[in-house]
Amino acid sequence: MKFLPVSLGCDKNLVDSEHMISGLCKAGYELTDDESDADIIIINTCCFIHDAKQESIDTILEMARLKDDKLKALIVCGCLGERYKSEIIKEIPEVDAVVGTLEKKDMAAVISQILDEKEPKQPSDETGRVITTPGHYEYLKIAEGCSKHCSYCIIPKLRGPYRSVAMEELIAEAEDLAGKGVRELILVAQETTLYGTDLYGKKSLPELLCKLSEIDGIRWIRILYAYPEEVTDELIEIMSTNPKICHYIDIPIQSGCDNILRRMGRRTDQSQIRSIVSKLRRKMSDICIRTTLIAGFPGETQEDFEETYRFVNEMEFDRLGVFTYSPEEGTPAYDLRPMVPEDVRKSRQAELYELQQAISYEAAEAMIDTQLTVIVDGYLPEEDVYVTRSYKDAPDIDGLVFVYSNRELMTGDMIDVRITDAREYDLEGVLIDESAQ
Repeated sequence: MKFLPVSLGCDKNLVDSEHMISGLCKAGYELTDDESDADIIIINTCCFIHDAKQESIDTILEMARLKDDKLKALIVCGCLGERYKSEIIKEIPEVDAVVGTLEKKDMAAVISQILDEKEPKQPSDETGRVITTPGHYEYLKIAEGCSKHCSYCIIPKLRGPYRSVAMEELIAEAEDLAGKGVRELILVAQETTLYGTDLYGKKSLPELLCKLSEIDGIRWIRILYAYPEEVTDELIEIMSTNPKICHYIDIPIQSGCDNILRRMGRRTDQSQIRSIVSKLRRKMSDICIRTTLIAGFPGETQEDFEETYRFVNEMEFDRLGVFTYSPEEGTPAYDLRPMVPEDVRKSRQAELYELQQAISYEAAEAMIDTQLTVIVDGYLPEEDVYVTRSYKDAPDIDGLVFVYSNRELMTGDMIDVRITDAREYDLEGVLIDESAQ
C-alpha cells in the first residue's frame, strides 16, 4: 500500500508529518510523491488564520476528486481536523477519517481500520523522522501546545497546554539528524523560550542549546518563536558565547502599541520590548532580530497604528513579517469591537512593509564589502548563481544571498563570501575561499 502525505502550514506541522511518515514506513506502508499512484492520502492541515484554513479546505477538496478504486483512503489530520471534525465528515463524504491534534490514535491503526485489514500493520516502537527538507537543515520541535492564551490565538484550544519534549529525546533526534547530513538545526515550538518549565521546573533552553552544540556535524543552531518576556540573561549569554548558536532570534511582538498589546492579552509593553532588544544588541552587536506584527487588530485606531509605525521605525528590526488580523471563532478577540475594515487592515500592512523595506535596504547596503559565512541551499542554472543563506536568514521567511562561483558547489556546503551588492531584502556575493568547509 502506497501513501502520499501532504503537509500544510507551519514548520511545526512539517515535523509532525515527518514523524508520521517514518512511523508509517516502519509499519510497512510505502511512501510515494505521486498522487495518482497513492492508495492512501493523508493531509496534515492548518487553520491558524483564514488563509491557512482556506488552503487546507481547498487541498482536501482537490484530493477528494481523486477518490476512486485506486485511492482507498483519504485522511485529514492536524489543526483543521481538530477544530472542524464533524463539519468535515458531514460536508466532504470522500474523507474516510479525521484525526485531530490531541488524539493519540496511531495513523497505522487508523488506516488499518479504514481498509478493514485482517492483519493490521503494527508501527515500530522506535522513533524517527523521514527528512523532507533539502537535507542540510531541519526543524527540531522542542515543545507542543501553548499556555499563553493571547486573545487572537486558537492554538491553545487546538494543541493543548505547553508540553516540553524530554531533553534526551531531543538530543537523540538531533544526533540522528546530524548523522543524516543535517548541518543547521532550527528550534521551533509555539514558544521556544519556555522550554523545560513543565518538565524540569525551570527554563531549560540554555541547557538544551549547550547539549545540542556538542553534536558533531551540527554547525548552526537557530532559535525561532522566542517570546520577549521569556528571553533571559542566561539565554542571551549562551547565544553570545557559543559559536554554534546563530546570532539570530525571532521574537514575535505583534504590536508596537501598548493599548493594542493589552487588548491582545500580550505580556509585554513597549518599554519591556525596548529593554530586551537593547540587551540583545549590547551583547551581540551583529544580532539579527526578526519579529511579526498583526495589522488591524479589533479596536486599533489610526493613532494606535501610528504608534506601532513609529515604534518599528525606531527599533529598526532586521526582519519583519506583517499579518492582517484574522478573526477566529472561539477566541476572545473574535467578539471584540470595533472591527477594523479589511481594506484598512491591508493598507496598514502595506505601510509597515514599505517602512521595513527601506530599513532592510539600508541595512543590506551596509553589508557591501563585508564577509559572511553562508550555507548553500541550491543552484539556479538559468542565472548561473547559487542560492545561499547567512546566519541572518531562516529558510523560507527571510532573505537570500546569491553567490557567483567559478566552481561547483554542493547543497549544504558552508562557504565564505564577500558581499558585492544589495537588493531590497537580498544580497549578492562572490566566493572568497575556493575550498568549501
